[in-house]
Amino acid sequence: MKKLVNLSALLFLFVLLSPQITFAGDGVSPMVVEGAKTVTTEEAKKLFDDGVLFIDVRKDKDWNAGRVSDAVQLNVKTKLSEETMLAEMKKGDPVVIYCNGEKCMRSSKACKKAVEWGFTNVYYYRDGFPAWKNAGYPVE
Repeated sequence: MKKLVNLSALLFLFVLLSPQITFAGDGVSPMVVEGAKTVTTEEAKKLFDDGVLFIDVRKDKDWNAGRVSDAVQLNVKTKLSEETMLAEMKKGDPVVIYCNGEKCMRSSKACKKAVEWGFTNVYYYRDGFPAWKNAGYPVE
């Protein structure tokens, strides 16, 4: 009986705490990146219309399949660095960083790095290219 009570208590705690647990490999990007501003698809479009630079941090295969019009590709694993960002912009310029949506961790990692490097006007477009394309916004 005591084992059943302990097991029940353990199960109760698991159910109670499970919404707060992030399992490794669950593949869901964070909602926010400290130092960056998370934007919706509509907010990203307004920034696009204002001429803000978009940086695509996806791999070549994804980039070649389609991207936000006029975006610059800086693959987070092979090309993204403080120097490559500085070649495109100044540290205070606004920039929208995106990847393949909420199941992709690339844009959150890139935003974190950009903030660490001192870029101060970073927009984290978590919904990324799939949401942009589904909204019918400009792609190439």
